[in-house]
Amino acid sequence: MAVGTHGESFMETDPPASRPARHGGTGREETGPGLDGLAQVASKIRSAVESVIEGKPSAVRLALTVLLAEGHLLIEDVPGVGKTMLAKALARSVDCSVRRVQFTPDLLPSDITGVSAYNQELREFEFKPGPVFANIVVGDEINRASPKTQSALLECMEERQVTVDGTTYGLEPPFMVISTQNPVEMEGTYALPEAQRDRFTARISMGYPDPAAELEMLETHGEVSPLERLTPVAHAADVRDLITVVRGQHVSPAVRQYAIDLVTATRTHPELRLGASPRATLQLVRAARAYAALDDRDYVVPDDIQELAVPVLAHRLLPTAEAQVERRRPEQVVADLVKRLPVPSPRK
Repeated sequence: MAVGTHGESFMETDPPASRPARHGGTGREETGPGLDGLAQVASKIRSAVESVIEGKPSAVRLALTVLLAEGHLLIEDVPGVGKTMLAKALARSVDCSVRRVQFTPDLLPSDITGVSAYNQELREFEFKPGPVFANIVVGDEINRASPKTQSALLECMEERQVTVDGTTYGLEPPFMVISTQNPVEMEGTYALPEAQRDRFTARISMGYPDPAAELEMLETHGEVSPLERLTPVAHAADVRDLITVVRGQHVSPAVRQYAIDLVTATRTHPELRLGASPRATLQLVRAARAYAALDDRDYVVPDDIQELAVPVLAHRLLPTAEAQVERRRPEQVVADLVKRLPVPSPRK
């Protein structure tokens, strides 16, 4: 039984026969095939990333959640707080193909997706894949490129494919885009289009480290960057297996309805002129499945939805002009909705 933040208890109401029993006489019910292995591999990846990023366990866990949810991550914060370091640490901890794109104002869409070039020896055009053809794509300072170039990522992020000159090329799973950006009020940046932001599963802010973590950083980063010593602790095949396990996580009808109620509330809120899309609902539930799996549970509870509501929903919302004048941020609106909406009844 799990206890919600509103004080209500929540438990799975499926009949016992519908859920597998754990063998071995431990008295603990089965958490699903592969879930124990997921916890072990995920723990290794998390430890590897945390050896580089000090004092940010919640940001590391959310990044890992997005990876297992088959999503994409947007890291937004001021310069120098470790946005790119987190992206590179997560990429290096998995033995898979990784490509980095440094977004600049003169970057072209073909610089990302690839281009068809004429081969004089073969006397025909051949496709030269761009950096998007990798398992993990690190897009540094994505909001420094023009909206036209940013839009080159729309197809690959949603459909896991790239179309160039009428030919469609599939992207090998796992596929994840980790982009960093400085706040739009910084000079030389372009605001991400709504369609682009909606394709990111979650957005996180690193924030400044606390004094103890910053002191530790001076020690560990003093001579050699710990990123250079980081070695892969998992393979791409391992991540694919973990994703399969996450897909099998149970979400009860009550929790699904709770996610829908939360997203629907953003569409009618008086302080928002654009609410969350149906894609947001799907990604919220997918992220909740991964979040539950990292807790060694094979089912989702309302607490998972509540924990992920702000990072998954807030960046998709547009406040009204009145809310902007009152300095009401979408994060505050989502947090208020989480507090206001009733938690599902344990027996629904």
